[in-house]
Amino acid sequence: QVQLVESGGGLVQPGGSLRLSCAASGGTFSGYRMAWFRQAPGSEREGVATIDWNNGGTTYGGSVTGRFIITRDSAKNMVYLQMLNLKLEDTGVYFCAADRDNRWPPLFDEDVYDYWGQGTQVTVSS
Repeated sequence: QVQLVESGGGLVQPGGSLRLSCAASGGTFSGYRMAWFRQAPGSEREGVATIDWNNGGTTYGGSVTGRFIITRDSAKNMVYLQMLNLKLEDTGVYFCAADRDNRWPPLFDEDVYDYWGQGTQVTVSS
């Protein structure tokens, strides 16, 4: 059974940085697409970034392009989200997700993702 466990969230001031981690287990992730989503209070969940497990190709949501970087460590079965220059509107619960079919083009539609973590809270506040 595939499991995704996020960590690394916390409280940070505007302009600060955080790195989120997603530990993936229970499967072979070759051929998967991994993603980070987030959900702000009172809002729908939105896609933040995706990465192709095999070739490392990435896509980003418009609001985070140039500030967030998604990477993966295939040897450790880990996915990371480096978040730079954080803004108040980046506050929310961040979820790791996995699409075993690696649909193309990469989608931020949460319905195509087969597995989800429980989320980690990120709060940007002064």
